Amino acid sequence: QVHLVESGGGSVEAGGSLRLSCVVSGYPVDSFTRNCMAWFRQAPGKEREMVAGIDSWHRTKYGDSVKGRFTISRENAKTTLYLEMSRMRSNDTAAYYCAATPPRPSYATCTSPADYTGAYEHWGQGTQVTVSS
Repeated sequence: QVHLVESGGGSVEAGGSLRLSCVVSGYPVDSFTRNCMAWFRQAPGKEREMVAGIDSWHRTKYGDSVKGRFTISRENAKTTLYLEMSRMRSNDTAAYYCAATPPRPSYATCTSPADYTGAYEHWGQGTQVTVSS
């Protein structure tokens, strides 16, 4: 069974930085290297939106509001996903979720991270990020 566990959330002042981590277990390492991963966030009363995604080739995609401020990365050997957040703003306040696409066979790789929730099968429980102005 696949589990995703986020950590690193907390409170920070506007302009500050945080680093989120997501450790994936129960996912074969060789299959993990072929999948796409993403960070989504959801603020109260709003829909869940993609913050950043990364494919099997480590190519990345970002939401418009975080471009130039956030960086997504992955460490396949540790089946771990990261999100470096800098120059944070009050509207970055939300619950942040890690997501993974389904395991893929050896002949298939995920080559573009999708920006909609339906593309991701596995989710973490979320970690709260609060930015005070």
